[in-house]
Amino acid sequence: MIPEILKDTEYRMSKAVEAAQHDFSTIRTGRANPVILEGIQVDYYGTKTPINQLAGISAPEPRLLVVTPWDKGAINAIEKAIMNSDVGMTPMSDGNVIRLQVPYLTEERRKDLIKVLHKKVEEHKVAVRNVRRDANEHLKDLEKKHEIGEDESKRAQEQVQKLTDKYIEQMDKLAQAKEAELMEV
Repeated sequence: MIPEILKDTEYRMSKAVEAAQHDFSTIRTGRANPVILEGIQVDYYGTKTPINQLAGISAPEPRLLVVTPWDKGAINAIEKAIMNSDVGMTPMSDGNVIRLQVPYLTEERRKDLIKVLHKKVEEHKVAVRNVRRDANEHLKDLEKKHEIGEDESKRAQEQVQKLTDKYIEQMDKLAQAKEAELMEV
């Protein structure tokens, strides 16, 4: 019973760290990264469609993104979606592909992005803490039903806390790496 709870807790916490890592990768640094465009939804014939389902996105140079639509008729809709997004880049189209020059980050923009990063870190830490709370509640319920003893419950809760500390530390390391990447000129 307890091993299953711990296994599920660890799995859910590791998924929270993976989600955090993915979320951090969407924060734009001074380098071109196709993930930057991932959240953009394009109005494609009346349907909101993710940009990566309408086009191939590549980074042939460190400061350039190239969006190659599979349907040339969607190029204007993709351009419009990029313009309306918060990526801070202006698309340039030649009718076949869209090029996005990744601008250098100003000191002020870097600080804003670090604030966004810290906000996201805290959101993901809350997710890990919620997993901890769920596991502890489950353990306390088992204790109330006399399925496990008080000592077993306490030991299991200590293990849950150790897992929580481990995954929050991993998240902090990811955030520090991303912050260093953002401050890099």
